[in-house]
Amino acid sequence: MTALRTLLCLVFAFSALGLPMAAHSQGLAAAGDRSLLSNIWYPTNSRSSLGLSVGPSQRGMRCGSTALLCDNTDRAAQLYAGAMVGNFWGVELGYADSGRLAGAGGESRAQGLNLSLVGKAPLSRSLGVFGKLGTTYGRTDTSIMGGGPTAGADQGFGLSYGAGMSFAFTPRLSATVEWDSNDFRFAGNGRDPVRSTSLGLRYRY
Repeated sequence: MTALRTLLCLVFAFSALGLPMAAHSQGLAAAGDRSLLSNIWYPTNSRSSLGLSVGPSQRGMRCGSTALLCDNTDRAAQLYAGAMVGNFWGVELGYADSGRLAGAGGESRAQGLNLSLVGKAPLSRSLGVFGKLGTTYGRTDTSIMGGGPTAGADQGFGLSYGAGMSFAFTPRLSATVEWDSNDFRFAGNGRDPVRSTSLGLRYRY
């Protein structure tokens, strides 16, 4: 967790430093050197994007020592749309579904809408890192065999953050690998994070 927070801080710091880099790059373009601008970080018209990522998710709660069945992992999916407001900053709106997370005596499902500020920093012509910080409005539904105080639905806002890397095959299509954490409200348990590691594709248009 500490390593992820450090990575997020570095990504946002490099994104802030990217503003003078962008001005310098524009100066190079005016001087006739446009080859530097032909990479994924300075697309001339591609400011919006769509993406889909899939990977395993895990609820942050821990199983009791007496639990016989407690596999609190499942496959998560995220669908999102983003828009850049500069070469290094943007916003992203997405939908996340954690799948069904089994727990002691039952299972939970968490899904919600996410709004994030995104910071990006290039490592090379095709490789880059990014960080996200925002909020998720989520809804959960927990079922327990025989009922109980932790069964039922809950909803509300929670913190979300993540970080990842992207590799561009073309100026419009790139692959991503990322780690995300979304806080959801669960009946009888308050907020609990659901974390996922995913692979995805992003298309710029």
